[in-house]
Amino acid sequence: MSYSKKVVVIGLDGAPPELIFDRWLDELPTLRRLTSNGVYGELESTIPSITCPAWASMVTGRNPGRLGIYGFRNRTRYDYGQMSFVDSSWVKEESVWDILARWGRRSVLLGIPPTYPPKPVNGLLVSCFLAGDTSVTYTFPGGFKQEVEELSGGYILDVKDFRTGEKRAVLNSIYQMTERRFRLAKTLLRKKDWDLFMLVEMGTDRIQHAFWRFFDREHPKYCPDTEFSETILDYYKYLDREINEIINIVGDGATVIVVSDHGAKRFEGGICVNEWLTANGYLRLNKPPDKPTPFRELDIDWRRTTAWAESGFYGRVFLNVRGREPLGLVSAHDYHRIRNEIAQGLEAIRGPQGGRLGTSVFRPQDIYPEVRGIAPDLLVYFDDQRLRSIGSVGHHSLWAEENDTGSDDANHSQYGIFMLYNPAIKNSCGKRDGLNIKDVAPTILTQMGISPPADMEGRPIG
Repeated sequence: MSYSKKVVVIGLDGAPPELIFDRWLDELPTLRRLTSNGVYGELESTIPSITCPAWASMVTGRNPGRLGIYGFRNRTRYDYGQMSFVDSSWVKEESVWDILARWGRRSVLLGIPPTYPPKPVNGLLVSCFLAGDTSVTYTFPGGFKQEVEELSGGYILDVKDFRTGEKRAVLNSIYQMTERRFRLAKTLLRKKDWDLFMLVEMGTDRIQHAFWRFFDREHPKYCPDTEFSETILDYYKYLDREINEIINIVGDGATVIVVSDHGAKRFEGGICVNEWLTANGYLRLNKPPDKPTPFRELDIDWRRTTAWAESGFYGRVFLNVRGREPLGLVSAHDYHRIRNEIAQGLEAIRGPQGGRLGTSVFRPQDIYPEVRGIAPDLLVYFDDQRLRSIGSVGHHSLWAEENDTGSDDANHSQYGIFMLYNPAIKNSCGKRDGLNIKDVAPTILTQMGISPPADMEGRPIG
């Protein structure tokens, strides 16, 4: 392997192996060619399988516990206030491009979460959707922003309101965003100096959240015979063509990696976790609401509250611990007993028809070698991630059809995709099992002839 080898990484947020490898591969000739002539397989994501921390874990080779990132929103203090949104300042570990910079290698980076606000890099950076809109400085260097706007025709960071019912408008916005991102990428590939080129496309995630019900016959809100029945497939066909153009630009001069941070599956509803905690005496309210009410608007009796939960793709349960939270109730002596009691209770919840759910409850100390920052006391996947965690109270039911943020067709799943094509390696093709998201960073470095740091947790794929 030449030490001057270049690497191109194309990230497709939320792309699931069940669609890419199992269902649609024959209709995606570029991706089929990569699997036929390279290494591929399902890529196990982080727990939780959320954009943040998954991409951060991918580019650093470290787990969420070491990163101290457990979702988009995280506690920063042991109080009852609002959680804080992750940004680039949360990532304290070295990324692959930080390591490459020490070797004099240049990187061009587009849309990788969480890279806003932009940090200095040896190369060029267009930060991610966390910037909100393009009125801010979302590039490094700052002056690169004008060139990005000109080359892309007006860069789009994300699709606004992708959970709205205006499906045609959402679809148009997704294509417009994606077309401009790839237009920029192809221009920069040709015109700029780079050793690592990495982009992340969010359109895959957005289109699945907005349109999954239109093709999945098992979806509880399946909509047959509509103009959107092949919308997701058509979008992946479009991406397949864009990826082919990128491969043609780089030719045999680079390793190409296509990867996703997690997968996706149909959304079947939600479990109102705080309703369950209230019904079982763990969460105490001074005045129960008479209609669905966001958690932060509830009148909570913290002095008598044992635990509460936050909403999201997965459940986060926090115990009200004496000496830790301001009005903590749970003693150190009782902590593990009560945590286990709640975990067992959540795992025992049955479905609306009385059937068992495939619910998994994780204790951070069991799944992370190190726990930094403030982790949830319990992380919960309801029904193998088919059900979301609903934080609001006042539904008068344990079940909800929609999540707290509006209509949603898809939830996240634990496995994404990985494909690697290196034209210099012809005899090691085929499917690989046991791939992990932390393997990607050491794989990139190894492909470029650089030994990964000893404390990276993953192993090179090849």
